Amino acid sequence: MFKVIKYEGKARRGKFKCAHGGEVQTPVFMNVGTQAAIKGGVSALDLKDLGCQIELSNTYHLHLRPGDDVVRQMGGLHKFMHWDGPILTDSGGFQVFSLAGLRKIKEEGVTFASHLDGRRIFMGPEESMRIQSNLGSDIAMAFDECVENPARYEYAKASCERTLRWLERCKIEHDKLNALSDTVNPQQMLFGINQGATFEDLRIWHMKEIAKLDCDGYAIGGLAVGEPTQTMYDIIDAVEPHMPKDKIRYLMGVGTPGNIIEAVSRGVDLFDCVMPSRNARHGHLNTWGGIINIKNAKYERDAVRARFPHVQEIRIFDIGTIIASHAGPGTVAVFFFGDERAPE
Repeated sequence: MFKVIKYEGKARRGKFKCAHGGEVQTPVFMNVGTQAAIKGGVSALDLKDLGCQIELSNTYHLHLRPGDDVVRQMGGLHKFMHWDGPILTDSGGFQVFSLAGLRKIKEEGVTFASHLDGRRIFMGPEESMRIQSNLGSDIAMAFDECVENPARYEYAKASCERTLRWLERCKIEHDKLNALSDTVNPQQMLFGINQGATFEDLRIWHMKEIAKLDCDGYAIGGLAVGEPTQTMYDIIDAVEPHMPKDKIRYLMGVGTPGNIIEAVSRGVDLFDCVMPSRNARHGHLNTWGGIINIKNAKYERDAVRARFPHVQEIRIFDIGTIIASHAGPGTVAVFFFGDERAPE
């Protein structure tokens, strides 16, 4: 599935194939479409134009709305969002962390209060695997707990031990679902997730244990959640020697251009973050000449001939949401950037 083509220090140049799409070249960044769409009016066709190799969607959010059963009935996530490339689905474990005030964790799994209407929802390893099987993604992530930083050592230890037991249950359920005659994607892969907060001994122990389960790939989770950047790099350095060399390595929720470069140099292959689309929605651009904000008045009448050569003029107005992102021949393209909470 995954092949390393070349090393430069610890940095790896590789490639892999999924059930959907062509060959994926690594290192690779995944665009985040939490609910099967990129916020801000970016379509699946736009992703193709941007050169996106793999897209990420979220199990928890799709389970709530429109419902994984609905997506299954429509033929799976690829048909639902008109995307024929690879898709990775997050397990819902991060919501265990981000919805801390709305959840209760037990050995069986986690009970959530929906952030939409407050109804109680239970999700454990088996439920997460069933939802992701209904979605038919190419890569399913194991159900885990992302521990807040800083964390008490005793809690972090108990949590990563439980995450190991959850991975064992995930693997059993995932294998069972892939073997069903009516499963959406019988070639769906499963990635395990390394946890252990910022404690190097826990991280190393946990990585050694989950590596024994022979998953299709492995992620480092629970980082970029408030700890110092150098701490994140130190954890990667500690964990990397114990990650299988013939499996994809995924740093979850990262990130910034600088973070990605540093992590690639430490042997990481796969990344995701909402930052690019979030920043773009607010007119924030990273350029080789530095960061610029296109909402500034001096850019109001700029023409973007390289992107829209047929447009006579492009004007940028800031009224709070994106109204249009395409223009026809000889027309004026009007873009709106900023706070998507503006009234419709």
